[in-house]
Amino acid sequence: MIDDQRFEIQLAFDLLPHVVGCSWATIWFRLNKIKNPTREEFREKVTEYFKMLEPLLDVYPQDKNFEEIISYLKKRNAVELEKISNGKNPEVEKRYDRYVDYR
Repeated sequence: MIDDQRFEIQLAFDLLPHVVGCSWATIWFRLNKIKNPTREEFREKVTEYFKMLEPLLDVYPQDKNFEEIISYLKKRNAVELEKISNGKNPEVEKRYDRYVDYR
């Protein structure tokens, strides 16, 4: 598969962890009045909300035309979850710092 065919998916995976995962996690911590979660707690909550997007991985038909993109979606999702859990997603780490510093 050429990069042009997965550009939009790549862009979504670049944005979704911090736009969806972090935003929902931040609201959860605020509403529960948890001002200083640990980094690990924040990452776990981001991961929890990011995993809620997994049904989107199954939106394409199980058809030969979609085999490559489906495979890419599943691999990229796993990579993103791993990066969040291991503190290797810089945007998630920035959002954590912003939350604990500016609550």
